[in-house]
Amino acid sequence: MALDLNTLNPEQKRAVEEIEGPSIIIAGAGSGKTRVLTYKIAHLIESGINPFEILALTFTNKAAKEMKERITVLSEGGLDKIWMGTFHSIFSRLLRIEAEYIGFTRNYSIYDSDESVNQVKQLMISNSMPIDNPTPKSIHGFISNLKNKLILPLEFSGIAKTPFDKKVEIIYEQYQKVLLKNNAMDFDDLLIKPIELFKRYPEILEKYQERFKFILVDEYQDTNKAQYMIVKMLSEKYKNISIVGDDAQSIYKWRGAEIQNIFDFQEDYKDCKVFKLEQNYRSTQNILTLAGTVIKNNKKQIEKNLWTENSQGEKVHMIETMTDRDESVTICRYIFDEMQKKKLNFRDFVILYRTNAQSRTLEDGLRQNNIPYMIIGGTRFYQRKEIKDILSYLKIIINPQDNESLIRVLNLKQGVGKTTIDKIAAIAESENIQIFEVLKKINDTSEFSTRVKTFLSEILNYILKYQYLKEEMSLSELAGGVLDEMGILRTLRLENTIEAEERINNIQELISAISEYADTSDDATLENFLQQVSLVADIDSIDNQKNAVTLMTIHSSKGLEFPVVFVTGLEEGLFPVSGAMMYEEELEEERRLFYVAITRAMEKLYLSYANQRYKFGTQSYQMKSRFIKEIPEEVTANNIFFEGIKKFSGIRNQEVKKTAKPSLFGSSVKYEPYKKKSSNNGEVDDPLTDKFPDVQKGVVVFHNTFGKGTVLSITGKGLDKKAEIYFDDIGIKKIILKYAKMSIET
Repeated sequence: MALDLNTLNPEQKRAVEEIEGPSIIIAGAGSGKTRVLTYKIAHLIESGINPFEILALTFTNKAAKEMKERITVLSEGGLDKIWMGTFHSIFSRLLRIEAEYIGFTRNYSIYDSDESVNQVKQLMISNSMPIDNPTPKSIHGFISNLKNKLILPLEFSGIAKTPFDKKVEIIYEQYQKVLLKNNAMDFDDLLIKPIELFKRYPEILEKYQERFKFILVDEYQDTNKAQYMIVKMLSEKYKNISIVGDDAQSIYKWRGAEIQNIFDFQEDYKDCKVFKLEQNYRSTQNILTLAGTVIKNNKKQIEKNLWTENSQGEKVHMIETMTDRDESVTICRYIFDEMQKKKLNFRDFVILYRTNAQSRTLEDGLRQNNIPYMIIGGTRFYQRKEIKDILSYLKIIINPQDNESLIRVLNLKQGVGKTTIDKIAAIAESENIQIFEVLKKINDTSEFSTRVKTFLSEILNYILKYQYLKEEMSLSELAGGVLDEMGILRTLRLENTIEAEERINNIQELISAISEYADTSDDATLENFLQQVSLVADIDSIDNQKNAVTLMTIHSSKGLEFPVVFVTGLEEGLFPVSGAMMYEEELEEERRLFYVAITRAMEKLYLSYANQRYKFGTQSYQMKSRFIKEIPEEVTANNIFFEGIKKFSGIRNQEVKKTAKPSLFGSSVKYEPYKKKSSNNGEVDDPLTDKFPDVQKGVVVFHNTFGKGTVLSITGKGLDKKAEIYFDDIGIKKIILKYAKMSIET
């Protein structure tokens, strides 16, 4: 069966037919890059290339599996001879063959992250280093980053300067020696060791250069320095290398990806051919116009213009709400509306967010409206380990007879090991009592050392203390006290890793959930809060796999598509994240992340942000994301303040006052600076004692300095009357009306 290339568009066909020499295929979002890769491999085979000489590198097993399945349909045979898979799987396979050249055997072990961290921990202990600051995890993470950048122990020893660097220097060298002694490699070594092998043994490099005469690399913008170097070494002889990628979708700098690799490709391979896949098969033109306009604000990019033969489509819908809670409720209403209008299923919707911690309020909204959902690339909020740990500490205050929660707390207690817990459980079982009862008489038993008794007594005293304090403290204060008692935030901050930062965000989100519950519930007790949380876990019985709304971070969504997409939390400090706002390079990556989020949408895109969001347990005023200002007006359906709340207030059974619709022209009332004048009788004339009747909650105003804003609240009377106003460009301001230079939009 001959391969029919006429099913490809002209640019796709040109890219597929290019057999010899280097080529770069710039594949815009939704432009059919997987199709091009699979057709290109099938075309190579049909053109007489031996499948044995083809190497195809991907970043996910899913992508490799999909490509294999498609090539099987397109090609008549030889697929089993192609080396196709992820970087790590392919070079692990190579090392199984050649490991003896670098001191390992072919049956070497591959250490996972936990095993690697444990090795670092043992080395720190043997070097008399404290393991609380820095932690083994933070040192291992630093070593991993060094490996991704191809900085080996000898090189690092020449640049290590800080006290932390000096500790890493000692551990790094010893760690590599221990791995060799244990005949083991960690995940990073699977990329480092092939480079070491090729440099030490040029004849082995040449063997694989002859073997892999044709190399194809997917998602080239995501390669780190080690991956870049391996590909460069293997392709050096024949230069038959085809890379596929999109600089606009480079979003993994935090895990070592270097976008410069794709920018430098044309310098590395001077005679390379460039193909731009700009026809999009996924989205409507309105969505593509938005994506293209936004990404053009990045200075560093390969120019491309996405277009489509799809319809213009619906305009992008902006959702602006007062609070993050309103945001989640409004999204639920839009889901129901879209399902009704377009006969969609729950599986046709995805809700995207910048950080995992944001899922909590979104989950609450979905659960309260009986919408089934599943989380991809994460765990349900209340099922995350750090959240369950804190909840266990709270649960044993209410019910110390809860053995499961108490055992979890004991496992978290430093100085209490598995042997001790097993002994306690055995005593409880033999005496037919709960573990809490064993703790109450722990000092009367001879089963435990004095040191262990001290640790166990601390847990007992914790329970008794907070059973008393819960009646004396507010719910928010109680939760804060428990967190301090646990010391979990201090531990995570000392760990200083990306994972630790994510866990800290989750814990802060839990505190916000407790504070919000305390602020909004008539009977805000710890017992009632824990009961509510238990109901969240019960929702797991819903069969989400068949028909459920998807929740995921934007990072996890890359490569996926959905008919309807909600991008949430478009607020300064959240998206873009606060750290990115200081550096142009980081800000451009955040913008690329926004571009990825936009281009997941096939038919309808919603962008949402809240003016207030719970942070660190208190309501925080938010400023809308700078990215919103980059959105062209012609692709948006609306931009009305609190539009979502007004339209969908019924779902929350609350009455929300209708907001005045702004006008582009004419102001009705101006308030100029006022100077008091004395009348003949000595009294002060006060023409403004009408209390400024036109300035009311919800009214849209225009200030000469701050621009357009909406009145959030009014306080005071007469000349002391003040307005709290949310201004589109600068956020919340409190204005004394008698001094205000502003007009009311009508």
